[in-house]
Formats: sequence, structure tokens, C-alpha cells
Amino acid sequence: MIVWLAELLSSQFTFLNVLTYLSVRTVMAVLTALAFSLFFGPKLIRFLQKFQIGQIVRDDGPESHFSKAGTPTMGGILILGAITFSSLLWARWDNSYVWIVIFTTLAFGAIGFMDDYLKVVRKHPDGLIARWKYFWQSVTALVLAVVLFLSATTPAELTFVMPFFKQYMPYLGLAFIPLVYFTVVGSSNAVNLTDGLDGLAIMPTVMVAAAFALIAYLTSHVNYAQYLYIPYIPKASELVIICGTIVGAGLGFLWFNTYPAQVFMGDVGSLSLGALLGVIAVLVRQEILLVIMGGIFVVETLSVILQVGSYKMRKRRIFRMAPIHHHYEKKGWPEPRVIVRFWIITIVLVLIGLVTLKVR
Repeated sequence: MIVWLAELLSSQFTFLNVLTYLSVRTVMAVLTALAFSLFFGPKLIRFLQKFQIGQIVRDDGPESHFSKAGTPTMGGILILGAITFSSLLWARWDNSYVWIVIFTTLAFGAIGFMDDYLKVVRKHPDGLIARWKYFWQSVTALVLAVVLFLSATTPAELTFVMPFFKQYMPYLGLAFIPLVYFTVVGSSNAVNLTDGLDGLAIMPTVMVAAAFALIAYLTSHVNYAQYLYIPYIPKASELVIICGTIVGAGLGFLWFNTYPAQVFMGDVGSLSLGALLGVIAVLVRQEILLVIMGGIFVVETLSVILQVGSYKMRKRRIFRMAPIHHHYEKKGWPEPRVIVRFWIITIVLVLIGLVTLKVR
């Protein structure tokens, strides 16, 4: 919206041209989302406390988590509000990618909201039944995949990029649809599984989003795309703004979510953020980089799969508790140590992912 106003009034006030620059809009998007989170955060926490919308802690979890019972949850509403408001304020409305990202974020946020609502407010132990949660995730992801496939205007939008192989970018065709499906649904659930400690999920999300902001900029610039042998997708430029809003909203939420947390994001936050990272990776054609940079999310998911599989087949557990962050807690690691070490690992993985853009 700001871009439209600046262009409309720039003939009379030339200084407004600065607000059309991508770099300026990205910085302003970060600051707007951050300010939104910091301003509305305390208000949301008081609202959640007033209506006793608090975290339910499992009896078989780490003993250190028992004190978290009753901590306000569903704080992901704050993140979604900050991302949506800042995106609509600073991004170009005539770019279809903006609306695709907002649709995905809010749709998965609605699924997470219903799960949290049933679990915390209506006191259903399991929240939204797993098969129904997966069903609506699948429907949303398939609709997204079909829309992206049918709206693609260049072959670059349907190619598959392999790190380290600069000349190997096969055209996917209809295989693009299942790739989008598994990327978005998988990323959504992976972030959801990671969200088990104070700040554990939000900071890696911020780091990966910051990296994708750079990747989106390079992808939307014809010279950089040709130099790095990555697909040139002009519409990806506005994803820089979206990624900036994730960074700002995430840091603002971390202000209240850092150990010891005043609020948890709940499924409304984790499911939507995971899907958001997934769809951005799809739009810039870097699904493999999401796996690399979001390695913590991948490991958390694999730990659950291995734990469940091992117990069903051998009646034995591989880890003391899954996801794996609880395993380290059970071993005696203090919660802040687990969180910070996982952050450090994410920093390293993000740097490795960025390096692959050049090493091809």
C-alpha cells in the first residue's frame, strides 16, 4: 500500500521515491513487524491470561516443564498479525506471490488455531484429531500446488535446483505438484515438532527467513541469477519483504518467548511459520536449501519418526524422549543450553546453505 501511495504522490513530493526502493521497504517491513509485536505482545499476553488460555503440559514430559503449565499459549496470533500487517503495508499488491504467501500463512494458521482452540479452550486432550489436521493441511497444500503450477509463466518457475550441480536443473512438469505438497506440509509439521522449548523454533525460523531474503533478492535479479546459475524469477523480489516481516515479527515474539517464556506460539504459530518457509522455498525454487538451512527442523522430525518406528517394530526406544530436544533435557542438559546450541547449529547450517549458491 505504501508503494502505491508513494508512486501516486511522487510527482509532487519527490522524496517519497525512496519508499519504492526494495532495500528501504525491507528495512521498514522488519521494523514495522517488530514494532507491531512489541506493542501488541503485552496486550495479547494479558488477554490470554485473563481467559486462562494456557499451556497444557504432558505428565510424561521433562520435570522442568511442569512449571510451564498455564503459561499463555496461542501467541502465534501475534506473529501472524505482524507478518500480515507489515506485508500488506510494504509489499506490492500487484505481485501474485504476496497473496500466495499470505493465503498459505493464514490457511495453516487457521488449522493451528482450531487445534489450539480445541485443546486449550474446549479442553479436548488431543485437540484437532490428527487425521483431520493432516487432511486440511493436505487440501491447502494441494490447492497451493495446483495454483502455482497453473499460474507459472516461465519454465524457471517449474525447475528443480540441485545444490553443487549448476548445469542440472530439470523441468519438473506435473512432478512439481507433489514436490510443493511435501515441501509445504513437511516444513509445517517439522517446525511444529521443533516448537517444544522457549525460543527453540522461532529463532531458527528467523535465521532461515533472513537467508531466504537474500536468496529471493538474488533470484529476482537477472544478473545475479545468471552468475549463480539459479532460476531467474522476477516476482521473487517481493518475497524479500515477506522474509523481512518474518524476521521482525520473530524477533518481536522472541522478546516474550525467550527463556523463561511469557507466552508460547502454539500450533497457530508453528504450523503457519513452517508452511510459510516451505512456500517461500518453493517460490524461489530452493527446496533443498530449506532442508539444509532448516536442518534442525529435519533432525527433530527424523527423531520422532525413528522413535515411533523403533518402538512399533522392536518395542525399544532410540531416544530417552522425542523430539530430540527432550532427549537432551532427559540427559540433564539445562533448557537454555539445548536452545542456544540448536541456534548455533542453525547458524552454521544457514551459512553452509548460502555457500552452496556459489559452490556449483
